[in-house]
Amino acid sequence: MRDAAPPALVDSHCHLDFPDFDGEHAALIERARATGVTRMVTICTRLRNEPAVRALAEAHEGVFYAAGTHPMGVAEEPMASVDQLVALAAHPKFVGIGETGLDYHYTAESAALQQESLRIHIEAARRTGLPLIIHARDADDDMARILTEEHRAGAFGCVMHCFSSSAALARTALDLGFYLSMSGIAAFPRSSDLREIFAAAPLDRILVETDSPYLAPPPHRGRRNEPAHVVHTARVGAEVFGLSFEDFAAATSANFDRLFAKAARPDGRARA
Repeated sequence: MRDAAPPALVDSHCHLDFPDFDGEHAALIERARATGVTRMVTICTRLRNEPAVRALAEAHEGVFYAAGTHPMGVAEEPMASVDQLVALAAHPKFVGIGETGLDYHYTAESAALQQESLRIHIEAARRTGLPLIIHARDADDDMARILTEEHRAGAFGCVMHCFSSSAALARTALDLGFYLSMSGIAAFPRSSDLREIFAAAPLDRILVETDSPYLAPPPHRGRRNEPAHVVHTARVGAEVFGLSFEDFAAATSANFDRLFAKAARPDGRARA
């Protein structure tokens, strides 16, 4: 008698094109599937790399992609245009806009450019109906202000990727109808305050991710992360919400399908 298949999970944010994974895409995707990860979204952070990221999604069932200009690279990259992002969205496996956002921890000197870029990505999300993927670090006030202003100007979907900001920013995002994504940071022993923020959020607004190759959760902390390891973060998430692992996996997968509706099937085809 075969063992039961593990509960299906989604890694909603990873970076399969990074050199950390060169030459092992097939193997790491197979390892992810063995743990129950049936789908993953690989994120392009510089638009000049979009063809390579697209090729990864095209080559593997269950792999989707998103593209945008990461806030830490805005000063070094050509400013994206709304039309450019909208054109990319025509691809059947292109499922999100970004990651975009604000990072004042390392790149505060480019704050004005980051804000301009963020607003461009928001408009692309509006026009395409695809969710915005937000990176936020040490920029809570400006992030809350811009997201609120822009949402009032026209609604859009959004996930706060790898959320590790304040409870106030979490509340702003949730009040706007956005989602919070739980990464390996939430599984770190000293992240009790962050776990409390997630516990106060509605279950139907929670996603899980690896952000691999970064932020590996225990027991892999300090080593390279990969999509298979999202199972460890999901187990912590289940504890946070007082659920069985199976119920938490089902809930976060349903949340992913709701937000990333274009990726609701592993092969990327629209529902009948």
